[in-house]
This record gives sequence, C-alpha cells and structure tokens, in this order.
Amino acid sequence: MIIGVPKEIKTLEHRVGLVPSSVKEFTNSGHTVLVESGAGAAINFTDQHYKDVGAEIVNTAEEIFERSEMIIKVKEPQPNECKMLREDQILFTYLHLAADKNQALALMDSGCIAIAYETVTCRNGRTLPLLEPMSEIAGRLSVQVGAYNLQKHMGGTGRLIGGVPGVKPAEVLIIGGGVAGFHAAQMATGLGANVTILERSNERMRFLDEYFHGRANIVYSNADTLEKAITTSDLVIGSVLIPGASAPKLLTKDMLPKMIPGSVFVDIAIDQGGCAETSKPTTHDEPTYIVDNVVHYCVANMPGAVPLTSALALNHSVLPYALKLANQGWEKALADDPNFKNGLNVCQGKITHKAVAEALDLEFKEHLLAA
Repeated sequence: MIIGVPKEIKTLEHRVGLVPSSVKEFTNSGHTVLVESGAGAAINFTDQHYKDVGAEIVNTAEEIFERSEMIIKVKEPQPNECKMLREDQILFTYLHLAADKNQALALMDSGCIAIAYETVTCRNGRTLPLLEPMSEIAGRLSVQVGAYNLQKHMGGTGRLIGGVPGVKPAEVLIIGGGVAGFHAAQMATGLGANVTILERSNERMRFLDEYFHGRANIVYSNADTLEKAITTSDLVIGSVLIPGASAPKLLTKDMLPKMIPGSVFVDIAIDQGGCAETSKPTTHDEPTYIVDNVVHYCVANMPGAVPLTSALALNHSVLPYALKLANQGWEKALADDPNFKNGLNVCQGKITHKAVAEALDLEFKEHLLAA
C-alpha cells in the first residue's frame, strides 16, 4: 500500500502523522511511504531521517493526496485537504466530527473512508486506546496552563497553585475522572493543590479513591455538587467525554458570575464542542478569553503544545492499527475487529458512527463488512 504523510497545517500544529521509526515499520513490511518535505521538521525529524528509513520525500501535499491510498495525519483535515481526498481513499486521523458538521459533509462528499482515532475502542468496548495518549497529555497540560493563567498578569486570581507555608494552595476542581481527569489530578496533587474530582461512575470513584488515598476529594457529580464546587474553585478543568458525541454543557452561563473573579476554566472537551455554554475553540497563539471575569482556555489541540512528546506517544498507539490497515486492507482489518470498526465515522458518502450522526442530526448508515 502507498501511505501518505502530509505536513500538518492547522494553526501551530507541529505534530506529524508518522515519525521515522514508524515509517521504518511500514517500509520493512513492503509498503511505500510518501512524506511531505518538512513534515517533521518542527520536532527535529529531518527529511534525511525519513529517507534513511526508506520514505520518499514529496514536495507538495497535492502529490501526497494524489498518489496515496491511505493518508495518516494527526488533526482533522482542513477544508482544502478535504477537497483533495478522493473516493475509497483511507483517511486515518483524529476527526472529532460531532463538533464539526462542515467537515463531516466535506468527508461525505469526498467518498473517502474516514477512520477516527478517537472512536476506536478496546476489547471492553469502553476505553479508547488511540485517544488515551492525547488525553493523558491534555490532562497534564491542563494543570500546567491553568497554573500559568492563574497569574495576575494573565487575568487570574494571582494565587500560586501550590501555595507556600502559611498561605493555602489553589482549589482545583476537575469535572470528570476519566483518563484526562485522572492525569490532571495527578499533576495538581503533585503541585500541592487542593483537588476535588467530580465523577458519576461508582466503579471509577472507587478506583480514584483508592489511588489518591486522601490526596484528592472524590465527589459524586450532579448539578448540586457542581454548582457548589465552582464557587470556591480557583481552577476548573472540564474533562468529560462521550465517545463520538458532543460534550454535555455542564457549566452553564448562569454559573459563571458565582465563580471567583479571576478563576480559570480549562476545557479539555473543546474538541467535542466543549463542556461549558461559554466555550469556543481557541488556538495556541490566542489561547484565552474572559467571560464574566472567568479566564477560559479552550485550545482545540492542546497536546500540540508539546508536539515531540505527543507525536511519539500517539505513534506508539496508532502504529499497530495503521499496519493492520496497510497489511490487510481496511475492510478486512475492520471486519476482523469490531472495536477497530468503531473508528469508522464516514464511509463512501455515509455517516457510519451512530453517535456522530446523532450529534450532527444526519442519517446514520451502518456499513456492513464481510467477515
């Protein structure tokens, strides 16, 4: 198979779909890999590094899309990239379609086979193996950027997240105790903050309670506990996720005036539309805005701030799945693994993931695969 790796063009996105060590796995298996010149340069992977493992360097994205049978990216295709996709071409990347109807329609128009990292599941049908590494990074980053934006010159309260002897640390509220929330709590407790995690799953609450062993407060999440907790929190981190679907709007506009002036809200769920009514996507060059004296950080590709770590972590998870697609073809690879099939979001002009279809109010059409 011919695999194409274009340079990412989303604002300040420096990750790359395949790092050289991953390319070597494909070329050793007899596949051809086309890499756009400069695709890995921002994280110090030169064209020569790719040549050394058997890749062919191509000068333009247009040639990558024209020649490749499968496109491997990091972020969702931008409008001009969607126009270059063609019928039956495989696109393997993050899509987050529930918050992007225009992209969904463009992918449908292309006739491509769009497989989303974020909806591939594990054997238990619940965990998301290709989203987890970025959730881990986003969770850890959320505390880092939250602590920075608590500084007064950034519009924050001016409270040091870990405090000092004689002065209390910041109160950190984490909404959702999944992968991102867990890693946010690890970072926040490590910095000495007072941490509260709101979670609805009894099984997950027991795990969090056992893990943190008193270093974080584990509280059942409902409207009442959320409304009370936000009034005393310096930093609020939204980390709720419904696979494939839009994030629920748990933080309403009416709640903001009750929050501490200068408090910070970091919305990890912004890729899926955000978990606050006042959330809107921002970029790394303009990451924040203020509503009702609450600093909002809603960068839609948070892990892109640490692209070297992110690209390597993502490749470790994506590579086995990408090799299956290349070695077996997309239909056999998905037919053999129903959890992998859950990643199929758009196929030959149809929305093939139920949660995505419901979020976008589009017709759902299950794609039947021959075993």
